[in-house]
Amino acid sequence: MEIIDKRPFEEVVKEFDKIAAKHGTITNLEKSRTEYYYNESLLKETCLISKADKYGKITYVNDKFCKLSGYTEEELIGQDHKVVNSGVHPKKYWEKMYNACIKERKIWNDIVTNRNKNGELYHVNSWIQATFDSENNFTGFISVRQDVTELVNKQIEIDKKNTYLEHAAKILRHDMHSGINTYIPRGVSSLERRLDEEAIKKYRLEAPLKMLKEGLKHTQKVYKGVYDFTNLVKNNSVLEKKPAKLKPLLEDFLRSTSYFNQIGIEELVEAEVNESLFCTAVDNLIRNGLKYNDSPTKYVKIYMEKDNMVIEDNGRGMSQNEFDKYSKPYTRKANQKESGTGLGLNISLQILFEHNFAIWCKKIKTGTKFYINFYGRNDKFDTASR
Repeated sequence: MEIIDKRPFEEVVKEFDKIAAKHGTITNLEKSRTEYYYNESLLKETCLISKADKYGKITYVNDKFCKLSGYTEEELIGQDHKVVNSGVHPKKYWEKMYNACIKERKIWNDIVTNRNKNGELYHVNSWIQATFDSENNFTGFISVRQDVTELVNKQIEIDKKNTYLEHAAKILRHDMHSGINTYIPRGVSSLERRLDEEAIKKYRLEAPLKMLKEGLKHTQKVYKGVYDFTNLVKNNSVLEKKPAKLKPLLEDFLRSTSYFNQIGIEELVEAEVNESLFCTAVDNLIRNGLKYNDSPTKYVKIYMEKDNMVIEDNGRGMSQNEFDKYSKPYTRKANQKESGTGLGLNISLQILFEHNFAIWCKKIKTGTKFYINFYGRNDKFDTASR
């Protein structure tokens, strides 16, 4: 924002009038005056503006500056900008600003933390420019700022929650690993070694042991998905993927579920996926198709249709508009009889987006068809293909 003239607006208008009277170019000058007026008015209404002389003493502040800082114009004029200095930024920070503005003659920009009259911090996105007279002598500064306190505070809160989330993720990734992948498997193996066939038959332990081992296997798969998902919480994380044949991959993942016999999987393509997360995303879509389903014989079919993998159910049906709405976190239909958190669809969506896959859906006569395209998320797949 190159606002160089530090004179009051009224003085500039008078100068326009003098030039107009001398040269008779009223039309052009009126236009210039109007443009200057609107520019000045726009800045005054939307930004915090202050001017300072070459000694750093404040010579002008607008109403928005006064309102946010808590000081009156009388309290600020003649003061140094240190009056709102929060102490957050070190001396070198301001030295860089001076060098940029005076020596390099650049407009300096950064988000600055200030302190108001009540001692409360506020944050402003600041543009500062040095001003010079006709002989190129440094005369002072003009500063234009926008209040971004709400945005900065929200980001601080997000960063704090991310820290908690990363800590929780660390507990899940590391501390639960010992129980699920070490102690419980060792306990099951030890139990099997101590039970001979006769004891197993006598106490009818075949089914309980089988359930225990299958349950452990399923838990380890789920843990792997949680591990991979929580890894994404870390900064600069990259989703680990590898080529996989999707039909055997999904069959192996779903085999231990109670609804495996309600799923039909036809021949599918090979794709580069994070196995545990991709299976989790598909499993969420399958479970929704079976859960929100009033048919006497519930089913889900998975097959290829052109370049898209289709997950089709015979449930109540979901349109694309409903999918867009209910795939947001914690969003559920009003008066829905089934319990739930409203997170399943959102988790599936985020996992597929992390893969850079496209997903959309279509309500059909007998339920819903979800389409997953493996060749990149773009407008073609997000809109036209629906």
